[in-house]
Amino acid sequence: MRFDPTLTRSAALKQMTEALAAHGILGNDARFLVLDLLGLSTTELILHGERPLGSPDASRLEAGLARRVSGEPVARIVGAWEFWGLPFGLCAETLVPRADTETLVEVALAAQADRRRPLRVLDLGTGSGCILVALLSELPNAFGIGLDRAHAALVQARTNADRNGVGRRAAFVQADWTAGLHGAFDLVVSNPPYIASPAIPGLAVEVRCHDPLAALDGGTDGLDAYRHILRSLTLGPARLAPGGTLAFEIGYDQADPVQRLGLEAGFGPGRVTRDLAGHARVVCFRPD
Repeated sequence: MRFDPTLTRSAALKQMTEALAAHGILGNDARFLVLDLLGLSTTELILHGERPLGSPDASRLEAGLARRVSGEPVARIVGAWEFWGLPFGLCAETLVPRADTETLVEVALAAQADRRRPLRVLDLGTGSGCILVALLSELPNAFGIGLDRAHAALVQARTNADRNGVGRRAAFVQADWTAGLHGAFDLVVSNPPYIASPAIPGLAVEVRCHDPLAALDGGTDGLDAYRHILRSLTLGPARLAPGGTLAFEIGYDQADPVQRLGLEAGFGPGRVTRDLAGHARVVCFRPD
């Protein structure tokens, strides 16, 4: 679809909205795209919406629309997304932060009787760093380590921590889960890969073609990462401190098997928390 350069910004937003709706894409995607691609704030769009696009901006909108219609998520196009009210830059090696994952942050924070006490936090598979950064923003005396196998993800996570004012209390390490770590952690969190390998070809194109496979593929039954993390925290040099908390994000149908894995690893019964849609989303463990 073409955008006439003489079209006003407000009319371009209307045209973008209608074009996306024709492809079944509803919600705020059109507004996100127009604001980002034109470099405008919401206020600027309101105050200067009658200004014509001009050829460069018309071309940007055409390119952005084509990418979104092809199935690329709007967050990938704009290169950033919000999580826990904070801005996070993205790269190809990071997942787009999801609102469902905020349930993991809520559970981890609820487990802290005193949010101001010094804590050692470990985020396994940190990606963009959104979980760790959100936690550190609420735990002013905590220090956190984010681990990931992807170097590019760690670079992005470092940028996000600095941007959100917690960089001095965060370290990012390239490692395979807890490999190379020593000592006890008061809080361990993870949103690991949990999609069963056979299910990946059936995922939506936005996920299947644009999210990093390493952050999705949880092995044949989707539980490989949970097994590895639980085993490493009980048998390895990195462990959960007495009274500490281990919190996992899980798939909607994984509460029972993840709870069983925790019991087999020597943890107490896991507590399940549901997200706003009513799906099991987090399993939280404490040492038995």
